[in-house]
Amino acid sequence: MAIERVISGMRPTGNLHLGHYNGVLKNWIRLQHEHECLFFVADWHALTTHYDTPEIIEESVWEMVIDWLAAGVDPANATIFIQSRVPEHAELHTLLSMITPLSWLERVPTYKDQQEKLASKDLSTYGFLGYPLLQSADILIYKATQVPVGEDQIPHIEFTREIARRFNHIYGKEKGFEEKAEAAIKKLGSKRSALYEEMRTAYQQSGDEEALETARAMIEEQQGMSMGDKERLLGYLEGGGKMILLEPEYKLTPASKMPGLDGHKMSKSYNNTISLREDVDTVAKKIKTMPTDPARVRRTDPGDPAKCPVWQLHEIYSDKSTQAWVQAGCKGATIGCIECKTPVIEAVLAELKPIQERAAQYAEDPTLVKNIVAEGCEKARKLARETMRDVRDVMGLNYS
Repeated sequence: MAIERVISGMRPTGNLHLGHYNGVLKNWIRLQHEHECLFFVADWHALTTHYDTPEIIEESVWEMVIDWLAAGVDPANATIFIQSRVPEHAELHTLLSMITPLSWLERVPTYKDQQEKLASKDLSTYGFLGYPLLQSADILIYKATQVPVGEDQIPHIEFTREIARRFNHIYGKEKGFEEKAEAAIKKLGSKRSALYEEMRTAYQQSGDEEALETARAMIEEQQGMSMGDKERLLGYLEGGGKMILLEPEYKLTPASKMPGLDGHKMSKSYNNTISLREDVDTVAKKIKTMPTDPARVRRTDPGDPAKCPVWQLHEIYSDKSTQAWVQAGCKGATIGCIECKTPVIEAVLAELKPIQERAAQYAEDPTLVKNIVAEGCEKARKLARETMRDVRDVMGLNYS
């Protein structure tokens, strides 16, 4: 079976909160045990909207990595790196910009949406217009097969697929491609060569998808074969040229059910968050002062949990018996709002405690964190350099 490679990044623009933990990090922690994963600090992406406040990015980079590690992202199972420490991202972004129609960037749905949402900032910059292309470079440079995204990001993955397709169409027909592909087939050995030819015929003549998958898996498993030869065999298999850039699939992330303190989505912009490293007293105070059902002016007034933001937290953190107690107590006015909030406070603090304990250990050892990132950057650069060798080669930039 071919290797599934997952890539995902996060912009360092402030403290991580429970919304990030429930919406992104829990998913990363699961994926790292299922696939090869690369997770990166998207500091260049942060500059597209925070170019005038770089100090926020600088402060947030290392703190965010600590939060990832504390939450359970494991450097033994995932590659953790910083985008700007792998300059090949910028090189591929520049080279892709040579073939990207301006209209493709202007039609990305989030472009106008974000401009409206961030109307107070001057976003009439190339960096902001071009950030979907930088995102494409982030993905394509690692030949990622899957990108975990929310529904609003699906157009970005479709855009990335179009860019890969356009690039492969323009540059995939390398000089002497068929002769090089035939030479690569011989390197498989007589038995595998025959199987490859059989699978290629089955796919090209009758569209046999199973034959295609079998041949792909066989190619991926080849030890000691160059990446260039593998790419030629994959391209020849499907009847095209050399597949230089791989078209990724999106992997829909389960929507975060984490509400903010006011019942809306938890977000820094709404000022309704609980940070992962918030102290006990602050967490308790924030939950105690949460708004409740407006009908409960006095303790003796019956309420409706469906109209209370605290109930949304009970749905995440409380078991069935506690939820039944809340429903009966609120509707029958037999419990007060502070009483109702107590189990939520206890559950949130219980979830945060191990994260905060691990975060404190990493914060005390910044050298360890920097070493983890340095090692991750080295691994990421190795993969990125392989792709860039191919890209430069087909674009005629490997001058001898």
